[in-house]
Amino acid sequence: MAYRRLLLCLLLVAAAPPSARETIGVFGGWGAFRQGPNCYAIARPVVAQGRVGGYAGIGTWPGKGLRASLHLHLSRRRAPDRPVTLSVAGRRFPLVGTATDLWAPDAPTDRAAVAALRSARAMSVEAVDTRHRPFADTYALAGAATAIDAATLACVAR
Repeated sequence: MAYRRLLLCLLLVAAAPPSARETIGVFGGWGAFRQGPNCYAIARPVVAQGRVGGYAGIGTWPGKGLRASLHLHLSRRRAPDRPVTLSVAGRRFPLVGTATDLWAPDAPTDRAAVAALRSARAMSVEAVDTRHRPFADTYALAGAATAIDAATLACVAR
């Protein structure tokens, strides 16, 4: 259930006016932001075959008890009956969620995925779209660990 709350929080972040966000810093292809009591690191995919709209976020939401929790928004709607996998440095993590929003199925998987991406060069999310075509959103991870740390520290400092 905590992951569904994170999804709701991320949707609220996307709907909030940009002026409500405070930039903590930009590190490589990752940005760190504070919005009210919540903080997050976020990036767009570097490879999405021309699709737009996807992003990866690692959020800290003190009021919800979440710290450095993974959320992915796909660049394309996925087939609901097909699995989605996050691949990081040779490790594969199952994801759960809606047609476009995904997260780890449990806290241990969430922690392991975030730990893996902190030291990797790239990650990809593989899925099958509603037309049954495989696709992947690929992210460069240069700056991710620093952005995650900056976002986490910004929320802890408050």
